[in-house]
Amino acid sequence: MSEPVAKSVKQEQEEEKLETRAEVKRLAGLTIFVVVVTLLAALVLIAAANPQDKYSLISPGGIAFSDFMGYEDWPAVSSARQDEILKVIVANPKMITAYKAGVPGNGQPFPEGSMIVKLQWKQKKSTEAQFAVDVPDFFTQAFVMEKDSKRFPKTGGWGYAVFNYDAVSGKFTADAKSLSDCGNACHTAVKANDYIFHPYEMR
Repeated sequence: MSEPVAKSVKQEQEEEKLETRAEVKRLAGLTIFVVVVTLLAALVLIAAANPQDKYSLISPGGIAFSDFMGYEDWPAVSSARQDEILKVIVANPKMITAYKAGVPGNGQPFPEGSMIVKLQWKQKKSTEAQFAVDVPDFFTQAFVMEKDSKRFPKTGGWGYAVFNYDAVSGKFTADAKSLSDCGNACHTAVKANDYIFHPYEMR
């Protein structure tokens, strides 16, 4: 094989590798997008079908669910997954603005009034998708955090609460074990990130 031909074959192989990598990245991004959109759509359906005034609930630590009113429409920050749980993390506009400004990577803390909600679903394998993907089965929990340094001085300014959802009754309840500072123990590990585990992943 002549040298020019050999170079041409090698160049084609490299181009094919690059195209394959690009396709893999595209499919991975598509899968994440499908999961997040499906989860948020499921949340909207739950809200529409649930006449309970969940915003009347208050956690044992004094955090009102009403502080997070409208979270169903907040932008997604990131997603996460445990063995049997799918999670979508959303944040209020004030926190999204801070994320876009580089917080906490720029060393600055999130501003007072920042709020984040981690929405959790039991998962199952899709029987309809043409590729392997986990999708929501039923909604289980809303884990909330809000930045208020005057109210929560002992926990880096963050208050924590959990509101459980029962899919059978269609009702939310404040978690009896949820104290305002209950999340601090595990979140102390990310104190340098202002106690926030999830980076802003939306592009």
